[in-house]
Amino acid sequence: MNAQVSGQISLGKVFGVEVSDELRGIVREPAALFFSVLMPVGFFALFVSLFGKFSEGGMSAGTTMIATFGAFGVISVVLMNPGLGVAADRDRGWLRAKQVSAVPISVTLVAKVVAALPYAAGVLIAMTATAAVSGALTAPLPALLRVLVVLVAGALPFAMLSLAIGFQVGPGAGAAVLNALLIPTSVVSGLWMPLEIMPAFFRDVAVFLPNYHLAELARAQLTGGPVLSHVLYLIGFAIVASVLAAVSYRHARS
Repeated sequence: MNAQVSGQISLGKVFGVEVSDELRGIVREPAALFFSVLMPVGFFALFVSLFGKFSEGGMSAGTTMIATFGAFGVISVVLMNPGLGVAADRDRGWLRAKQVSAVPISVTLVAKVVAALPYAAGVLIAMTATAAVSGALTAPLPALLRVLVVLVAGALPFAMLSLAIGFQVGPGAGAAVLNALLIPTSVVSGLWMPLEIMPAFFRDVAVFLPNYHLAELARAQLTGGPVLSHVLYLIGFAIVASVLAAVSYRHARS
């Protein structure tokens, strides 16, 4: 029994070290830091300064942007960082060394995902603070907290997709592939501009994209809109992304 408890404590310490190392790694990687943290906040600051005080369904546009640009922000963080970290580890042979070390590879992979979450929350907090400073924030604190929880939790399936890609390509190609997924799907999903002013084709495609459903689930926390269809879609996406990550990992090991 004591050995089992001691093993759990040791594994917990190893996990803590892994998470701490990954947190520092995100800051040390300029491309990941720019595309996943600085760019979303910068875009939000620009758009909220231009359109934030307009009214949108009885709520300021700056407040609803917390849901849409917030979805873009958290997806940027969790889509870029775990996958690029895995790709870099594979490139320098570190992941293969991990596979034969005493530390379970699952601990390393979970640490990569967990380390991205504080940055995702930080992006949302920075956007909320920017909206407040600009005078465009009208939602109460409980609603904003619900948005934060929904977006951070709902972004986890994107982390699995990121790992799936990271197991298949190198770090240079990984950044290109992940950005090629992130930017177009975010635009078509209406995360930058409302779908109402976009071409009808965008609205037809958006309902098939997880970005759209995450943003709408977050927006529902502010407007009281329906949530069930968005939750079910994201659960299905999580299952598919997890299967892809598992298959990609097995392929990378072979």
